Amino acid sequence: MNILIVLPSVIPAPKYGGTERVVWYLGKELIELGHKVTFLVNEGSYCDFGQVIYIDKNKSISEQIPESIDLVHFNYLHDEVIDKPSITTMHVNINDDRTLNQNTVFVSKNHASRFGSTSFVHNGMDWNDYGEIDLKNKRTYFHFLGNAAWRVKNLKGAIEVIKITKSERLKVLGGKRLNIKMGFRLTLNHRIKFYGQVGGEEKNRLLRYSKGLVFPVRWNEPFGLAITESFYFGCPVFGTPYGSLPELVSKEVGYLSNNAVDLANAIQNVDAYSRARCHEYARDIFNSKAMTKEYLSKYEKVLNGENLNPASPKLVSKQEEKFLPWN
Repeated sequence: MNILIVLPSVIPAPKYGGTERVVWYLGKELIELGHKVTFLVNEGSYCDFGQVIYIDKNKSISEQIPESIDLVHFNYLHDEVIDKPSITTMHVNINDDRTLNQNTVFVSKNHASRFGSTSFVHNGMDWNDYGEIDLKNKRTYFHFLGNAAWRVKNLKGAIEVIKITKSERLKVLGGKRLNIKMGFRLTLNHRIKFYGQVGGEEKNRLLRYSKGLVFPVRWNEPFGLAITESFYFGCPVFGTPYGSLPELVSKEVGYLSNNAVDLANAIQNVDAYSRARCHEYARDIFNSKAMTKEYLSKYEKVLNGENLNPASPKLVSKQEEKFLPWN
């Protein structure tokens, strides 16, 4: 099969870049299975295992699709009509009335259900890129992982949870101590340390010594790579029961509540969770080989002339509140 993966971004991701890493691993696994992969991505991209074509912003995407391509896999929302079989993975949330492509794939069961669909594929990572994991090492802090500038990620809530505890510490991966963009927010608490946007080995090193992820999001999280990455490092997840979290975080590997005191109490009981169970769960379920197998089944269905959804997906119910409840 000759597959074109389209993403208007740079690969590989220079730092965190969740969607960029997902499509990178997908392409790599497809090639290992004997398929041909071409990335249609932004200038500045490179790839040592597949062909790269830079997107020409002065042309339509259809004009840039090589004739030899069997299937196009879009990784962003688009309304362009092309003459090749295609699927579109929706990696984000929207809150409007637009009608999506009938061959849209979502990234979690919950994500799909909010658009009246059952078509989804969980994101998977190539865990070989994450280095060795020591599940018996000494761990001295919790971590927050995400774009702290997005209020829906609720870094403020994560800090609140830590401050309720007697002595727990938090390392913030994805934010800065002084954030002028959010109204001159300055965090002075000595138990909170900020690392800005991190990726690669620096991020992995910080996760290796973490007790768990504090993730009190205030939106319907589509998937949450921070969740599965944390699991892989043996970290249970303490978050809110929104979006994909109840789907991903069982009682064996974490605790969910939209109450700061409840989460604070839970993280102080972190030793009740098995690091090995968290690690094995991510390793066995949320890996790039499993993800690629699921996408291949979607590709084959479309190439056989079938649609992934019986009707074009559309948001079932708009979210009226700006942020989901947190107390």
